[in-house]
This record gives sequence, C-alpha cells and structure tokens, in this order.
Amino acid sequence: MKVLTDNWSTYWEGFLGTLELTAVSAALALALGVLMAGCRVSPVKPLRTLGTAWVTVLRNTPLTLLFFAVLLGLPRFGISLPFFTFAVIALGCYTSAFVCEALRSGINTVPTGQGEAARSLGMTFGQTLGLVVLPQAFRSVVAPVGSVMIALAKNTAIAGSFSVVELLGTYRTVNELGYSIVWTFVWIAAGYLVITLAISAVFNLMERRLAVSR
Repeated sequence: MKVLTDNWSTYWEGFLGTLELTAVSAALALALGVLMAGCRVSPVKPLRTLGTAWVTVLRNTPLTLLFFAVLLGLPRFGISLPFFTFAVIALGCYTSAFVCEALRSGINTVPTGQGEAARSLGMTFGQTLGLVVLPQAFRSVVAPVGSVMIALAKNTAIAGSFSVVELLGTYRTVNELGYSIVWTFVWIAAGYLVITLAISAVFNLMERRLAVSR
C-alpha cells in the first residue's frame, strides 16, 4: 500500500487522464462508427467505397503506427494541436473501424422488410437508417460494442509514449523515486481493472434493459 499512498496524486492524475482519454475517444469512435456503418450499407457506391476503405485501412494498421502518422503527419499540413487531441484522433479513428463493423453486423440482422416498409412510407435512406434500422440493430450489438470500448480503454496506454498523461505512464515517475517496479505495475493494473469493469457494467446494464424493451 505504501507505493499507492505515497504516490496517490500521481496515480490519480494518470487515472483521470485515462478516463478522459477513453471517454472523448469513445464519443468520437461511436460517431464515426455510425457514420461509416451508414456508408457501408448505403445505396450510393462512392459512399460504400469510402466506408470499405476506412474499415480496411484502419483495421489493418497497427495503432502505434497510426499514432505516429497523426502526430507527425498532421503538423506537416499546418495542423498543430495538443498531444491529447492528437491521441483522441488516433484512438477514435482506429476504434471507429471496429464499431462500424459491429454495427454493420447488427444492421444485417434487421429484416429487410423493415427498410422496405419505411421506404414505402416515403422515408429517405437517412431516415430509414436512423429511425428504423439502427435502433433495432444496436440492440443486438451492445455486447460487441462494449468489448470494443474495453479494448479502447486499454489501448489508451499507448498515448503515454506520446507525452499524454495517462495511467500507464505513471510508472516512470514512481520508478524514478525508487519504488518497487512490481507493485508500481500492480496498482496500474488495478486502475485499468476498475475502468474496464465499470465499462463492462454499463454495457451489461444497457444489454439487459434493451432486451426487456424488446
């Protein structure tokens, strides 16, 4: 406990940094994931191509490489942002590809008659997708999306190597003070466990409530 109590402020700052990074990146990932899922099932070929390219490139690119591309590439185009924002862009875009595929699998479970009925009522593709298809699709993909969010929380550890304050990066400060490296990582692991269990609990609750509303 001495490692934790003596370095509480350091751990707490890293814990809050990971929470903030996870929350903001998750919001971006969900927004982009929904948008790209819509592109993937769009009747417009250029949009389907865009969605396919987005998913194919990001799912097959190592996250660390994507971090380098964002942090080193965007400034070359005159885009100068805080390291935190760069990390959010990298994490959000990367995770959105997995959210997109989870949502697309859910969309495929919705009977085609639902979309046809909506179109027969004069609804546009956007209205059909947003008001009819996606609400039904999301019910079947709550658990997969939850798993993606848990993976996102753990992936934030990479941001510490790019000057972003987060939980894993606290080991450097604590280790420099001469504390046991083993216990340093034990408390870091405990912090990640708290975050991932909280995310899991939220999505389990959502899954049960949506299942009842069916």
